[in-house]
Amino acid sequence: MSEALLLRLDPGDLASGRPYVERDERPPAWHDELALGLWHGVARPAWRQFSGHSAGARRVVALTRSHEAEMAALDDTGLRTRAAALRHALRRSHFGAAPTAQFFALLREVATRVLGKRHYDSQVHAGWLLLQGALVEMATGEGKTFAATLPVCAAALVGLPVHVVTVNDYLAARDAEAMGPLYAFFGLRCGAIVHALTREQRRAIYGGDITYASNKELTFDYLRDRTALGDRASPLHRAVAQGSAAPDVGEPATVLRGLAFAIVDEADSVFIDEARTPLILSATLPGSQHRALTGWALAFAANLRHGIDFEVERALMRVRLTDAARDRIESLVRQPGRAEVAAEVMHPGETAPPADATRRNCTEAVTQALSALWLYHRDQQYVVVEGKVQIVDESTGRVMADRAWERGLHQMIEAKEGLDASGERVTLARITYQRFFRRYLRLAGMTGTATEVAAEIGRVYGLPVWRVPLHRASQARRAPPRCLRNSAARWEAVVDSVREHALKQGRPVLVGTRTVLASEQLSAYLHAAKIPHVVLNAKHDQDEALVVARAGAPGMVTVATNMAGRGTDIALGPGVAERGGLHVILSEYHESARIDRQLFGRAARQGDPGSGEALVTVDDELFRVHAPVLTALARQWMVLFNALPAPMLWLLRRVSQASVEARSRSARAASLKQDRRLAAVLAFSGRGE
Repeated sequence: MSEALLLRLDPGDLASGRPYVERDERPPAWHDELALGLWHGVARPAWRQFSGHSAGARRVVALTRSHEAEMAALDDTGLRTRAAALRHALRRSHFGAAPTAQFFALLREVATRVLGKRHYDSQVHAGWLLLQGALVEMATGEGKTFAATLPVCAAALVGLPVHVVTVNDYLAARDAEAMGPLYAFFGLRCGAIVHALTREQRRAIYGGDITYASNKELTFDYLRDRTALGDRASPLHRAVAQGSAAPDVGEPATVLRGLAFAIVDEADSVFIDEARTPLILSATLPGSQHRALTGWALAFAANLRHGIDFEVERALMRVRLTDAARDRIESLVRQPGRAEVAAEVMHPGETAPPADATRRNCTEAVTQALSALWLYHRDQQYVVVEGKVQIVDESTGRVMADRAWERGLHQMIEAKEGLDASGERVTLARITYQRFFRRYLRLAGMTGTATEVAAEIGRVYGLPVWRVPLHRASQARRAPPRCLRNSAARWEAVVDSVREHALKQGRPVLVGTRTVLASEQLSAYLHAAKIPHVVLNAKHDQDEALVVARAGAPGMVTVATNMAGRGTDIALGPGVAERGGLHVILSEYHESARIDRQLFGRAARQGDPGSGEALVTVDDELFRVHAPVLTALARQWMVLFNALPAPMLWLLRRVSQASVEARSRSARAASLKQDRRLAAVLAFSGRGE
């Protein structure tokens, strides 16, 4: 089914439990992929640089302004009557400029009455581009969430089920509650999908007109639906079912109403940062079938020698056994009656592997054990909460509930931490974000940072990227970045900056850290300096809304991971603007410059004053792992001169982040290729995903 049929759908085709309405996502031919790469990577950026922004959007903004007085003269009943009349015009014209501008003017008036907020011209500009299926880049603080209500209302009004995709449950619930009264004015039902809901509750919310959901919850609901449909999920079965007039019998197997129209907030995070690995729907087997092998592998790995028996490739997050270690494992596995292996065969402190373990099983288990010991660290890649290992998403700083590493790695980390082993997982279905979002009949996105990855987004998702002009000129001030000798010197510099801006100037301060461990280290330094503060990380996320609400108060100090780096709007307290606004401190560069920009974007929003600075160290993991040669030179320079020149720090950061982004881009391409190959095999066998 193509995008052209989007507005020709009968409401019955979108009823809960009906066969899915979605695009038949197929990989493009090699010549099409090459053409897309040239267009989005070379031709389109040059055209965008020349043209500035969409002429069609400027025309819609002007038309919207021309209808303002007309809409303001109508009472509430008149506005609802006009909206009902525009519904048919929007559908007939396929969201043409003239009826869309009238509806945007009407919605602008309704928002003023219901929410006390009026859409800026820049938000109308963005709303038109979103409705046409584009990705818009709006500077942080320009009101993306509010701008999205324009296309959301227009699409829902004509009968399309609309999904507004956010990066976490907190933002989904917050935005649905905040914008709900606006949708209710038109009789549109809006709800939010959060983790704790039952399948019946999810079906009821998806059955409404507008659904807010995180990317993970939405994708896993889709995979559960595909699993429930079984063979009926194939395109052929869907086509036959949609052409049949037979009514559905009994409880519908699915919760979604298909994939008609989606607007993805923080689109670069979803489409790029979180798209390196596929989402896997799995079932948990009772108990662990390989506890003995897990225990043996950890003990064996602890006695191996780094550089002799194994190599750690931190940049690729993998461990490689040497031939010596593989031979050692093979010699132990070959021994008959392993429980009585001769003492001269084993090294001191070594035990024999389980009797039923094969050489391949032992080798993989040892590799996973080394990964658990050397690559995955508590309060960095994961936290331990209530006796359970919880994965922390580095790009968002949040715990990923009910997620587990595959191939026994999760159980290996549990054993390392001395916890009860959870049941092993068996894969039921899997899909990448690249394939999932391409299945929407119409897809749009918005973010504050997309220009750097516009070529990949265009090539993979088919979305053009447009930058929306600012509503007000930015007043952001950025201090030159500083590179300190070591971690202790960095934290002392952060404490001095906090003391200056928060205690002396009375400004709110937000300090961003990459990991939970770093946030707790800084908290200890602030406690020692007797500076009051709050910490927001994956361990302390219960009061997130309250912490964010207070973060803009005079003199407030907030230490946060990336939980506060995206989607959070820190409102300035009384008198804060006059004192200079929010001050943001970046304590360590992230793997992507876009994430750094997002953090700095918490300050100086919508023309407010604000400032930021970066206080990093030459020993930061990003530099050590991804630019080791330059880092060694920088370390020697600092020994001689006690300071790193700004050009050298810029080069160190640029090389490190470019290296990470290149590897991540390759990982995303490989993941998509593997997912398509696996999907072809499953489709041949009759399974959907």
